[in-house]
Amino acid sequence: MGRFVARRLLQMIPVFIGTTLLIFLMVYSLPGDPVKAMFGSKAADPATVAKLRHDYGLDQPLIQQYWNYLSGLFKGDFGQSFTGRPVADLMADAFPVTIRLALFAFAIELVFGIGLGVLTGLRRGKFLDQAVLIFTLIVVSIPVFVLGNLAQFVIGVKWKLVAPTVKDSQDLSQLILPAVVLALLSLAYVTRLTRTTVAENLRADYIRTAVAKGLPRRRVVGVHLMRNSLIPVVTFLGTDLGMLMGGAIVTEGIFNVPGVGNTLYQAVITTEGPTVVGVVTVLVLVYLVSSLVVDLLYAVLDPRIRYA
Repeated sequence: MGRFVARRLLQMIPVFIGTTLLIFLMVYSLPGDPVKAMFGSKAADPATVAKLRHDYGLDQPLIQQYWNYLSGLFKGDFGQSFTGRPVADLMADAFPVTIRLALFAFAIELVFGIGLGVLTGLRRGKFLDQAVLIFTLIVVSIPVFVLGNLAQFVIGVKWKLVAPTVKDSQDLSQLILPAVVLALLSLAYVTRLTRTTVAENLRADYIRTAVAKGLPRRRVVGVHLMRNSLIPVVTFLGTDLGMLMGGAIVTEGIFNVPGVGNTLYQAVITTEGPTVVGVVTVLVLVYLVSSLVVDLLYAVLDPRIRYA
């Protein structure tokens, strides 16, 4: 196991460098001068623009700029935004909010997605199964911005059950509605995936053997059925955690959540290259770590899997 983890960590290095290099080149190769954008509609003095470009290192070749950025990462320096504030400080304000929102949404899809998937898989073809399938199909068919605005209006404005917008991100009660909206799409996928794997494994030979041996139904379902059925679900959940953190742009915008999504959106609008690259770099690390954790969980769920 130790050798496998070490090998995977070494494999992450070229993946991380290649991904961040691609993002860096895409961001800094876009048309438009970010320094001139700092002045807005005002006429910029060429000498001032040249000085600012030199101060931010934008007058150097792209590869040299990337090397400078990569060298700073090893020192914990994500660079400085064009507003003069360190990118690390911007992320320190935004990431805790998004992490709370993403974990809240992840818990919702984990509990309700797997729970509904197991129930419908064990009762395939029954009324509950058909009702849940229709519900998940509706959720998958509705765009997030439509679902978010609809939930905000009906639940937050009309019924006044929760706050329609987030005014205090420290208050978990205000994150309930955006977390539910953020989790619904993934919850639908988790439910359908769990249902399919449970229904298929329920007809497998090893389940028939366990039942024929007289094992209690709780043990058959909880140990034999669940451990094998959850392998593809764990794969989806592992990558989905990173998607929840990086894909919350629409949800955070609708509910005014001051998280990574809003920060990334504002950075793209204002051509804040250092902020965009810094946020995406952290998200790449989240995806890489999540994929490693998923691979390690395979061995926990299936004893036949052993890593050399």
